[in-house]
Amino acid sequence: MEDKKPERVRRERYKGTHPKSYKEKYKELQPESYKEDIAKVMEQGRTPAGMHRSICVNEILKFLSIVPGQIGMDATLGYGGHSLEMLKCLVPGGHLYATDVDAIELPKARERLAALGYGPEVLTIKKMNFSGIDQIAIESGPLNFVLADLGVSSMQIDNPDRGFSFKIEGPLDLRLNPTSGKPASAILKTISKQKLEELLIENADEPYAEKIAQAIVSKTQKGIAISTTLHLQQIITETLEFLPANTRKELVKKSCQRCFQALRIEVNNEFGVLDKFLAKLPDALASGGRVAILSFHSGEDRRVKKSFQALFREGIYKEITPDPIRPTAEESNTNPRARSAKLRWAIKA
Repeated sequence: MEDKKPERVRRERYKGTHPKSYKEKYKELQPESYKEDIAKVMEQGRTPAGMHRSICVNEILKFLSIVPGQIGMDATLGYGGHSLEMLKCLVPGGHLYATDVDAIELPKARERLAALGYGPEVLTIKKMNFSGIDQIAIESGPLNFVLADLGVSSMQIDNPDRGFSFKIEGPLDLRLNPTSGKPASAILKTISKQKLEELLIENADEPYAEKIAQAIVSKTQKGIAISTTLHLQQIITETLEFLPANTRKELVKKSCQRCFQALRIEVNNEFGVLDKFLAKLPDALASGGRVAILSFHSGEDRRVKKSFQALFREGIYKEITPDPIRPTAEESNTNPRARSAKLRWAIKA
């Protein structure tokens, strides 16, 4: 009997111009195969799924003034966009060290950069927290430049499995490194109202912190687990029903953004990590070494500003940025995720 050929299984058709499901966006998730489609998405001011658009690249490169032969560090590798541009400047003869805690995205970035010709001879990537900059400096020697982009990457935000966005149903996780630590859902199970209220205020300046904290804790005390992104969004939305109808939708959206931000910072101890990094930074820099830090909310920016100012007064930094540098209007229009960015820099004496 003649063997039948296996029936060909066709891939599900790309649904419309804006498919909602993350996994349906296979064209965006394969940028090397669908370059024209990626270009169209970016022209519309959107970030393709699974990708990240680096922010303030020109401003950062202008300040860092990287030349061939230098040694530097990208403290937050992410998609590798900033690293790629810095690598172009420091070869031949230079070396870049890059760190990231994301066990899912780090291998992808390593593979992506290696395919572009930047392997271990010019690039050392370590899965570690950037608060360990002192460990990097032991291996690298004094660093000529350091960049820290403190923002969450678009790959993390867009993937519903990571739980960073309240726009799509997913587990309420929010861990930058999903292989360690407690997810946000676990923290909410045992947190007190007072602690949660303080967290929402300190980490996100949430104006309705007391009401939202009360609503969340009242659920968990009844044994109701808040385990998904949309469940948390629903609780916040219901809590703020007292707001005026004509502004409620936008105000609720902003409160959701702030609450998710506050929980993410707590889950990953982001302020603690940043404080350690800022304290260790001067000893890791060479004389005349330059550091640029890109922050995305007031809590981060305050810490960077205060550290730079204090060390400038002590004479450790010889120059610091007088005011934060903001993305250009053009960049903010073409990449809305850049709008809240603030860039500060310092030069070691």
